[in-house]
Amino acid sequence: MRIVFMGTPEFAVNVLEALIHSPYEVVGVVTQPDKPVGRKQILTPPPVKVVAEKYNIPVFQPDKIKLDYEPILAWEPDLIVTCAYGQIIPKILLETPPYKAINVHASLLPKYRGGAPIHKAIIEGEEKTGITIMYMSEKMDEGDIIAQREIAIIEDDDVGSLHDKLSKLGAELLMDTLPLIFAKKITPIKQNPAEATYAYNIKPVDEIIRWDKSGKNVYNQIRGLSPFPGAYTILDGKRIKVYKASKQETLREGLPGEIIALMKDGVVVHTSDDTAIKLLEVQLEGKTRQSLKDILNGKHPFEVGKRFTLE
Repeated sequence: MRIVFMGTPEFAVNVLEALIHSPYEVVGVVTQPDKPVGRKQILTPPPVKVVAEKYNIPVFQPDKIKLDYEPILAWEPDLIVTCAYGQIIPKILLETPPYKAINVHASLLPKYRGGAPIHKAIIEGEEKTGITIMYMSEKMDEGDIIAQREIAIIEDDDVGSLHDKLSKLGAELLMDTLPLIFAKKITPIKQNPAEATYAYNIKPVDEIIRWDKSGKNVYNQIRGLSPFPGAYTILDGKRIKVYKASKQETLREGLPGEIIALMKDGVVVHTSDDTAIKLLEVQLEGKTRQSLKDILNGKHPFEVGKRFTLE
């Protein structure tokens, strides 16, 4: 079977690698254009492109796939497999391959349709998530479900750890599902639109820590944005990114965002309820990511009574 793979970020790499090492033939890879990265704006290829070139697989990087898709049809795929590609795919690509087009999505659809399902599941305090493989439709993540597999979200999971688990799970479920698709032993299940929720891409406003929420909500926000893009707060007019924290009982009364204790390994901050947040790893403005244990051993901006702000 001839497969065209469409994907872009690191999450899609495990899926592509599984396809490359499967009995199927990956005849081409479609990914987003190279983008400038970092302070020096170095033009950098997507992770999926790096893997494809490693195995000498042809790569196509259209700016707008709705207008530029003919090279994909020229590969004559039996099936198109997508995973975190990043553009809406035109109808002709969904319908032309004999086995159509399927998507590997990092949520238990119809929950968390969209581009940030891993972040959203943690931020919302979900106890489980998973992978859905579905037939693609013209609308975002609304296609019929082919297969699903669950995974637990543990208390100290963050986006980084859950990303890696789901990427591996996605590759495993795809390999288990493809033989059934090609044998035509699939009975797709339509999604219930009444149960649909959405996980749109994270915006800068979503990264600001809202200390006036409960300690549980603040904790979920921090780990639901770590290590990328990172939640942040403001102290003395300077931005501090927070990458790791823990929950604990409030040590004394205080206002939301107020520092109520300095401990050997962290800075304890009041929230809106009896659960305080201990900051454990942060990045001070102009510095690299560090543990609070190391920061508190030197000169630092943290003082009991100071208050984190939104701006």
